[in-house]
Amino acid sequence: MTSLQTWPLSLLLVFAVHCSNSLEDNKIPSLCTGSPGIPGSPGLHGSPGQPGRDGRDGRDAQPGEKGERGESGELGQPGVRGLTGDRGDPGEKGERGAPGECAVAPKSAFSAKLSEARTTPLTVGDSVRFDKVILNEQGDYNPETGRFTCRVPGVYYFAVHATVYRSSLQFDLMKNGHTVASYFQIFGNWSKPASLSGGTLVHLIPGDQVWVQMALGEYIGFYSSSKTDSTFTGFLVYSDWKNSAVFA
Repeated sequence: MTSLQTWPLSLLLVFAVHCSNSLEDNKIPSLCTGSPGIPGSPGLHGSPGQPGRDGRDGRDAQPGEKGERGESGELGQPGVRGLTGDRGDPGEKGERGAPGECAVAPKSAFSAKLSEARTTPLTVGDSVRFDKVILNEQGDYNPETGRFTCRVPGVYYFAVHATVYRSSLQFDLMKNGHTVASYFQIFGNWSKPASLSGGTLVHLIPGDQVWVQMALGEYIGFYSSSKTDSTFTGFLVYSDWKNSAVFA
């Protein structure tokens, strides 16, 4: 084909391009179909967007039903002791109480003498049995043995008065088998009875025993008659129950 023959075709193509609406490059029709391209790499993350507006307040709903009570929690550790508070004002005076019982002091006392009918001779080591009881309200003295047994702890006073007639006399005041005090009088051929007396303080605890005991076999001049007596007496001076409201 000659150049003269192709000129009308070229002019027609140019005219068609200028006279037609412009087409985007990527929408120009292709005269042939190609293979799909390889997917591109993922793009970068965009910048954070602007904060959105606050939403509208919701409407107040009706209260829900009360739930079941939960299980009790474990007991917590004790807290630190707080500071001592200021002293409060004195309270009002209370009503007077009912009268209480009277305190009763402990008691222990006895007195006994030799009976006139006693004729049994005494020997060394024998307890003198003052068998005729004058006073023994607490029962601490035993006339059958001649021994006093302590029930109330404290300090006691014991006294012995002996009528001596036609014989010398020596006796001991004993505590649990040990001599506390000794008394002696020798016979001087007197025609009338004489006397021998003595006493001492002794500290005792419950169970202790006190008695009068013959000291010498030939000195046994204890005497008793309707006119004169030989006596053994003891009583509590004060007790050791210091911590008791009743026995203070």
